[in-house]
Amino acid sequence: MLFQLSLPSGRHREIMTLLAELPEERALKSSYQDTACNGSTGSFESWGRYPRHHAKLVPINWQQDIPAKIAGLHHQALPVGMGRSYGDSCQLNDRTLLVMTGMNRLLAFDSVTGLLTAEAGLTLEEILDFAVPRGFFLPVTPGTKYVTIGGAIANDIHGKNHHVAGTFGNHITQFELVRSDGSRRLCTPTENSEWFSATIGGLGLTGVITWAELRLSPIVSRVIDYERIQFHGIDEFLALAEQYKQTEYTVSWIDCASTGKDFARGVFMLGEHSRVPGELKPSPKPKLVFPFEAPGWALNNKTVSMFNTVFFHKQGKPRVASLSDYEPFFYPLDKVQHWNRLYGKKGLLQFQYAIPWESAREGSIAILREIAKSGLASFLAVLKVFGNITSPGIMSFPQPGVTLALDFPIKANKTIPLVRRLADMTLDYGGRLNSCKDAAMTAAQFQTFYPRWKLFSEFRDPALASSFWERVTGEREQE
Repeated sequence: MLFQLSLPSGRHREIMTLLAELPEERALKSSYQDTACNGSTGSFESWGRYPRHHAKLVPINWQQDIPAKIAGLHHQALPVGMGRSYGDSCQLNDRTLLVMTGMNRLLAFDSVTGLLTAEAGLTLEEILDFAVPRGFFLPVTPGTKYVTIGGAIANDIHGKNHHVAGTFGNHITQFELVRSDGSRRLCTPTENSEWFSATIGGLGLTGVITWAELRLSPIVSRVIDYERIQFHGIDEFLALAEQYKQTEYTVSWIDCASTGKDFARGVFMLGEHSRVPGELKPSPKPKLVFPFEAPGWALNNKTVSMFNTVFFHKQGKPRVASLSDYEPFFYPLDKVQHWNRLYGKKGLLQFQYAIPWESAREGSIAILREIAKSGLASFLAVLKVFGNITSPGIMSFPQPGVTLALDFPIKANKTIPLVRRLADMTLDYGGRLNSCKDAAMTAAQFQTFYPRWKLFSEFRDPALASSFWERVTGEREQE
């Protein structure tokens, strides 16, 4: 139920309050479906489903509850949202997860400026359901809308428009941060700016975000003007990226399994919001569910190669232009709930590098050859470019250059050695890996990828930790 109050401010500001859902209902919308969010202890999975950790799940439904619930802990905790991080950055083994999805209230919206204020547990899906009918869209969105605002800030998410819009953090104007000592900080680019920079991309370790203000972008239709262009090799990809560097959204699917004449073939996709006024309405809820754990043998080099050949040729000609609803353009995988079950009960590892321009061609070719040689290539491989817009986050992942992201099924004695080998290659080419998607990089690799990690650690709340942070810094071993 929605209550609306229009203030006589001359700015057409609408104040919105959403009635809180029951914690159990909110839990069903997250990845914590196997354990009721009532303070019980149970198995917790990230989206990659590896590693599997146990934790006590404590729901946070009201802002005033945060200091008391943190202060009442006798061990460390971690605020979490929808659990869509792939690795262990949203896990804390055998300790407490503060589940923020109950704090999902829309607090304010300015229909002239597009400024939206909401609690940290509101999801991008819920923002879109509210904003699209009013002619606004997210300024930056990842490949899933099942992410909370707090999670989007903590991971400083990026999308298909990084080259023209930067990261999510570039569009956050302010947020409140609550520390375990009970202090509350209003963080903006100019007020408590060092906390603003540490929290954006800070993986939830600087404190608990209670609410945030985000600047939305105007649209006139749900439609995306869309093109798909086949390319053969990294040189053609780089040429297309340069040619369309002013286009709002660009991204590529790349075949990581093929060798020989088909090596590094792919499909370059570009799109822009239609300027032709059209229908604006909320999206329907997804109806498809991946119903079972796929057997471990289902994803192998032969089946992936077959899929990649079909996907590359399905458009029938080298270049196709069409119109697309924004849902399949931005969120093709969201239409199938629990699609991560495709990788089987052992789960998956995601690998994502960012290599700077000076080494992007050579590094990408070398890494793609290593992936193809491994026989573990995924059909979900995304290649795109990062632009020159600097994120405000000191630990943010994007840097100018080329980024590749793909999923590997967990194979005993194969997957982790491969990913660590690829991480070393990324180091050799001056790149870095994405922390929020990692479950395998070593402490030495992380500390080289992110040389400012010691500066960041000065802002970490002593009551907060994560399995990822302990793994890549060795902090728990030092206790």
